[in-house]
Amino acid sequence: MIEIGKKLNGRYKIIGNIGSGGMANVFLAQDLILKRQVAVKVLRFDFQNDQAAIRRFQREALAATELVHPNIVSVYDVGEEDGMQYLVMEYVKGMDLKRYIKEHYPMPYFTVVDIMEQILDAISLAHQHRIIHRDLKPQNILIDENGVVKITDFGIAIALSETSITQTNSMLGSVHYLSPEQARGGMATRQSDIYALGIILYEMLSGHVPFDGESAVSIALKHFQNDLPSLKDIDPGIPQALENVVLHATAKEPVDRYRTVDDMAADLKTALDGSRLNEAPFQPKGLNGDTVIMGPILKDTPMPSSFQKMETPVAEEPEEVAPLAPTPPKKKKSKKKWWIIGILAVFAVAIGVVIALALSAPADVKVPDVSGLSVAEATTKLEEAKLTVASETKEIADDKIEKDAVVKTDPEKSSVVKENREITLYVSSGPGELDVPDVTDQSYEDAVDELVAQGFTKDKIKKVEAASDDVAKGNVVKQTPKAGQKANPDEEITLTVSTGPDLKTLDSYTGMTQASAIAALKALGFSEDQISITEEESSETAGKVINQSPDAGEEVNPKSDNVSLVVAKAVEVKSVNLPNLVGYSKADVQNFVNQNGLYVNFTESYDATRTAGEVVSSNPAAGSVLKAGDTINVVISKGPEPTTPSSSSSEVPTTSTTTSSTKETNP
Repeated sequence: MIEIGKKLNGRYKIIGNIGSGGMANVFLAQDLILKRQVAVKVLRFDFQNDQAAIRRFQREALAATELVHPNIVSVYDVGEEDGMQYLVMEYVKGMDLKRYIKEHYPMPYFTVVDIMEQILDAISLAHQHRIIHRDLKPQNILIDENGVVKITDFGIAIALSETSITQTNSMLGSVHYLSPEQARGGMATRQSDIYALGIILYEMLSGHVPFDGESAVSIALKHFQNDLPSLKDIDPGIPQALENVVLHATAKEPVDRYRTVDDMAADLKTALDGSRLNEAPFQPKGLNGDTVIMGPILKDTPMPSSFQKMETPVAEEPEEVAPLAPTPPKKKKSKKKWWIIGILAVFAVAIGVVIALALSAPADVKVPDVSGLSVAEATTKLEEAKLTVASETKEIADDKIEKDAVVKTDPEKSSVVKENREITLYVSSGPGELDVPDVTDQSYEDAVDELVAQGFTKDKIKKVEAASDDVAKGNVVKQTPKAGQKANPDEEITLTVSTGPDLKTLDSYTGMTQASAIAALKALGFSEDQISITEEESSETAGKVINQSPDAGEEVNPKSDNVSLVVAKAVEVKSVNLPNLVGYSKADVQNFVNQNGLYVNFTESYDATRTAGEVVSSNPAAGSVLKAGDTINVVISKGPEPTTPSSSSSEVPTTSTTTSSTKETNP
């Protein structure tokens, strides 16, 4: 697993985890060069030593870069670091179609058609490039905040199916959208993508997938055994032309489906037109039971083994009678009759073969209505209709059917199926709607327990997480359906659980201007009232941040925490008028320079006009304007020059000392 903060290729800084799939993990990253957020898909650890998987990942990633389309997630970069293969893609801010359906169902027909047209446009481009998606499902279709569709995972499904992962595992994520030919183990084609698109369209119109079950195998079997449940039963108001698009795309035989995605798009475009209001339901033509012309039956013609043991019918010879008149020779008459009998015998055998083959095929049976019956009564009625009843029943809530009585069957009543087809019974668990209790602000575990105690199914309770400043971590922030509403016991209930406050990591604002730092903090969610500014004299440029609290890297809550910034203040330069220092003592001069931030150089000289220790003169002269840090040269008297007794040259050299003060104060 890649750690948050890691930089791939020195360019893509990982800042969050988006999700994971069967082959790769996806992270949110910041492109440090182009200053934009991207999605980084990294080949999973257990594939990193699989050279075949690596080659296919790279090949398919490069192939995906050919698909430049507004409804296809763009691929920006491909690379490898520390043995990890990664793919850099466009980051789509929004949600996948699966979640979109849950949150917006039922959707207006025009919205469904608009979304589907965008999907078809993108898949059309892929098919033109000879790329079959193979894993089309709502989870691989993203919708951004503006309603624009973005399809992702092009080619990754192909790479996955060719690795050492078993075929069963590779179809688990998308078995609900698996074409019959793929379920039988056949190769995926463009028609396989079209079938998946039809199932997706069905889900958008009905709110759920057409086939479900307890295992991937049972769902796959339904794709090529069961008829598609009628959309009219779910939504009687749906236009027949729109349902026909679904039926045409999901025909069991590929030959009955749309030839191309463009054909499907053209049909969908007019599905809501008034001119197609009275359109008849779509009927597949590939296996429509038309009369088949059989070839002649020869010695080596295959037939059931029971037919080989049957004796050939023997023709009876006609009785001879005395002719009443001259007749043609009997020999010729006998030959003609045997010739006719031979032809009849051949036809008899042929008809027998046809009848035997017809009788050996399972007959069509209409599923009887067993609603309201007990399980035993329903079983008897179905077996009398030459149907098989599944060993396990399923429960479903119903307000009208009493508990433990049959509510419905799968396939549904009046469906035409083959003899011995397995029928699943749905048994009433009692009244269908229960009052949804208020479980907000409870712990997730307590909320689940209360819902189960109320009668809801535990497996149907879904948990999602979200940040919250008001609700403690681990407690329920909101629920769907809301408290007080009614819902069926097997209806999905979504509990949004708090992950605590939405904390942000502070960057370093040192060296930034005050305005830039404030703007950056506001971008994180801080208000101006939460940002305090103090000034401090500094050698830094005035207005730049020289310190902050909390420090960079600390996590804070922008909705409740405060941030303090210390900003550089220009140093105030003090000026002073130099007084007349003549007559000052050395100590007085030293005190003056200390108070005003000045420096002084002292020298000593004999002077008869001033007492020893007093100032004789200063440079600059009195009245000069000085600034802090300037230096004054001051001459201190040593008193009168001493007299010398001898007449010879007795010049005594003057001794001087220099004292430098340090700036102790700067009032």
